Amino acid sequence: MNKGTLGILRVAVVAFAAAVGTLVAGLVLGGAVAEKIIPGLGDAGVVTRWGLPVSRLLMNLCAAVTVGALLAAAVLLPISGGRVATLSDDAVGYLRAGSWVAAAWATAAAGTLIFTVADVLGEPVGQVVTGSELSSYVGQLPQGTALMLVVLLAVVVALLARTAATPGAAFGLLVMAMVALLPPPLTGHAASAANHSVAVTGVALHVAAVVPWVGGLGVLVVHALTKRDKLDIMADRFSRMALWCYITVGASGLVNVIARLPDPAELLSTDYGRLALGKIAFFVVLGWFGWWHRERTLPAVAERRPLAFTRLAGVEAVVMAATMGLAVALARTAPPAPETEESRIKALTGYEMPPEITPGRLASMWTFDFFFAVLVVVLGGLYLAGVIRLRRRGDAWPVGRTVSWFIGLLTIVAVTETGVGRYAQVLFSVHMVQHMVLSMLSPIFLVMGAPVTLALRAFKPAKVRGDRGPREWLTVALHSRVTAVVAHPAVATVIFVASTFTLYFTSLFEGAMRNHLGHIAMSIHFLLSGTLFFWVLIGVDPAPKKLPYPGRILLLFVTMPFHAFFGLALMNLGQPLAQAWYTAVNPPWGTSVIKDQHTGGAIAWGFGEIPTFIVLVVLAFQWYFDDQRQAKRLDRKADRAAAAEAQQEDDELAAYNARLAKLAEKDDQSRKA
Repeated sequence: MNKGTLGILRVAVVAFAAAVGTLVAGLVLGGAVAEKIIPGLGDAGVVTRWGLPVSRLLMNLCAAVTVGALLAAAVLLPISGGRVATLSDDAVGYLRAGSWVAAAWATAAAGTLIFTVADVLGEPVGQVVTGSELSSYVGQLPQGTALMLVVLLAVVVALLARTAATPGAAFGLLVMAMVALLPPPLTGHAASAANHSVAVTGVALHVAAVVPWVGGLGVLVVHALTKRDKLDIMADRFSRMALWCYITVGASGLVNVIARLPDPAELLSTDYGRLALGKIAFFVVLGWFGWWHRERTLPAVAERRPLAFTRLAGVEAVVMAATMGLAVALARTAPPAPETEESRIKALTGYEMPPEITPGRLASMWTFDFFFAVLVVVLGGLYLAGVIRLRRRGDAWPVGRTVSWFIGLLTIVAVTETGVGRYAQVLFSVHMVQHMVLSMLSPIFLVMGAPVTLALRAFKPAKVRGDRGPREWLTVALHSRVTAVVAHPAVATVIFVASTFTLYFTSLFEGAMRNHLGHIAMSIHFLLSGTLFFWVLIGVDPAPKKLPYPGRILLLFVTMPFHAFFGLALMNLGQPLAQAWYTAVNPPWGTSVIKDQHTGGAIAWGFGEIPTFIVLVVLAFQWYFDDQRQAKRLDRKADRAAAAEAQQEDDELAAYNARLAKLAEKDDQSRKA
């Protein structure tokens, strides 16, 4: 066993011991392992009380290492250049290691599933394993379904990582592993918190930022201890990523604490609050480590002094592992119960029943939707950063595109952060306004902002020749087969039209309304399907297939009547859609559910005229300016041809005169002779 392997084992053992130590301390201090006597429910036993948090800790650690290995292979290590991009030997090695760790991740998730069943049912583990409770639990409760998804996705990652050898495959596995992180935390305390709409989004962002941060650092430590090449490149890329992860973790963690502990005094007076304070202290320490890395160790690594990195990074990895142990203990500790009993409407929607609807309340009753707030801030910030980079470089960017982009973002805010977002939970008619804006109005302005073109111009090429940075990955995505299929006009139109009928006239709609994640997924689908369709129709950005302008107008007039048919179908409903949901949340000041849905159908029927008119105006201007460009291009071509012809004539005349002069010179010489 060489020195590097011994160093890795030493750091791994210390980190695992720190994680287990903080887990045990947190469980004891928070009272999560104390025996609880609940009338009508048996005790799962001491094995489950300790086995569940330990298995969850193992699952989280294996998940972090898996994501870190895939991150190193796909992003941190430079890609070998050439006509066909290939992974380096170190990257392939990390893929193979990630395969083994993903298998351990799946095993730990399966163990967590078994212990969770025993904990929920209050039965010993042995009885759960030998009985039929396990299969019933997986299909009936969200926690079981979530853990089963983790097992399946981790197994797929483990199998595919054994043979993957291309950058695209490595990146795809990284995305799959990141998706596998989300189901368990989104079905825990966040889904049942008082402000569950905020808590769910906060937990998702928290996990998505923590895992690559922890896993990436762990792989960097391994890379440094084994003295492999490209450590300076990996450390520089990780440092930039870690900064954004740190900011995201801090913001999402603060939101999660506020959602569960609205009274700051509960930070000191409750077990949950004290554990949260401990986690905050660890977070501050990790921030100091990150600052020290950027100021001291990165320059040392650039000077080929890897020991300066491994010493500090090893200690930081131990602190991160201890933080993860404390996080598992915090997840097992119940937050303080609210002082007042939660109403039925708030339990379903996350808000109290709003007062009678008026135009003023729709505009002024602001609602904080954390997901869309983050989405709008990120999209707006990235766009502004791209414009500023172009301006500093001396390049121009049309003001109209910037204005169009921010008008699109403003329309998203108008239907998600105002009273529209709150009334859309209880009134189908307001929900239909939200749907129409997100799918048929916001995408028009976003597409006219040309974000892809801006990104291609603003992103810098990769420093290492043949490597893939953000610009190269974006180019690969634009030229991929998936994009060619999805962005085909026929496919984009089918997605835009058929998905609306499929959603509303099946049980999918009621399921999406009952679950906050489902509601977010539904809204994002509206936005993405509309953006895809209008990108094909009026998009400024490069696309795999561009229709001629007569074809675009024909496609517009063929597609829009389907939304009118959809509205007419809603107006003629005999039974309400999602009847159980709208009966449960029907406001006392509103009309009947079926009348409100007929109103929603009228809105869907009439709203289509607005985007149709806007798109026709845009197409008319685009067609006019395209003809002008074509005419100028033809004029320049004609001018070049005329100039070439004139030049040719001048050359022929000059050649003729030269021959005459030469003949005259010969005649003169003959006379003299």
